[in-house]
Amino acid sequence: MTRSVLFDVDGVLIHGYHHRPELQRRWDANLQADLGIHPQSLKQAFFHDVFMKKVIIGQMNLVDALDRVLPGLGYRGSTMTFVDYWFDHDSQLNAELVDVARRLKAAGARVYIATNQEHLRARHLWHALRLGDVFEDMFYAARLGVIKPNPEFFAKVDRRLGPQAEPPLLFDDSPPVIAAARTAGWEAVEYNRPEDCTTHPWIAERLA
Repeated sequence: MTRSVLFDVDGVLIHGYHHRPELQRRWDANLQADLGIHPQSLKQAFFHDVFMKKVIIGQMNLVDALDRVLPGLGYRGSTMTFVDYWFDHDSQLNAELVDVARRLKAAGARVYIATNQEHLRARHLWHALRLGDVFEDMFYAARLGVIKPNPEFFAKVDRRLGPQAEPPLLFDDSPPVIAAARTAGWEAVEYNRPEDCTTHPWIAERLA
């Protein structure tokens, strides 16, 4: 029975938000110039509110939520244009790490994604960015109805993974998620750069 290796998306498989500001690559750097939406206002009105409370766990459709929020931010364009802008600009693949996952899969590991996403972006990641060509499955918040680092997230993933000869191995950029995964009995490594993955003894042995 081979081991399951799981990767977070933002800050790990995608160069974007990271808990360490110096490692972030902001998708919204030109949002105000391009669409007239102030990034901080968007964070406060949407991402820090309805998105985290309802959208990310699948209780509200992303487009419906944006329809309610965007006009109050002065945006008069199409909601779908905004969604396309967000997804396109928040899609810088960590090609080196994706290649590591591909090599691990070829070496017999079972590779998965474990991420806090809503349904539309999860679909974009899986199909448009073709992560589905590499990974066996994506366990994401809206699908499971709970976000990392909630213990139930890991319990639900465990049930989907089935019996494991070794603890699942997770690479994530969030210290609270790392702590929660370890509490759940997983092995978890804080990811800041590719070497955090490639120098892990179990990984390095299979990449040799």
